[in-house]
Amino acid sequence: MTPEKIKLVQESWIKVVPISETAAELFYGKLFELDPSLKSLFKGDMKEQGRKLMSILNTAVNALDKLDTIVPAVQDMGRRHLGYGVKDEHYDTVGEALIWTLDAGLKDDFTEDTKGAWIEVYTLVADTMKEAAAEPA
Repeated sequence: MTPEKIKLVQESWIKVVPISETAAELFYGKLFELDPSLKSLFKGDMKEQGRKLMSILNTAVNALDKLDTIVPAVQDMGRRHLGYGVKDEHYDTVGEALIWTLDAGLKDDFTEDTKGAWIEVYTLVADTMKEAAAEPA
């Protein structure tokens, strides 16, 4: 990732943090609209799940300039998600819901360049998770 793309993601994320609870609700609403079967993968309190999602995103976004520090955690998350029943194709649905949520929350601040940077970040994270999940145990 280029420093410019990292900056776009981090600057846009700063605008999401104050609306993180709403963003999480939007995200899960869109996710379950896109694929209602995914709802069965979530067993706990969705507000708490939303807080976890926002916390993980916050950590990832703030570490974009030092990715090597979060790769092991992202890999572990990929392996855990496999155990929850997450399949490779679910990552595409999650990505679509994430980009939709950012667009809905950031409105005019979600420029084409910012969108492209977020897609690159999400693809990197999702690919890292999928690769770790595919490794033999």
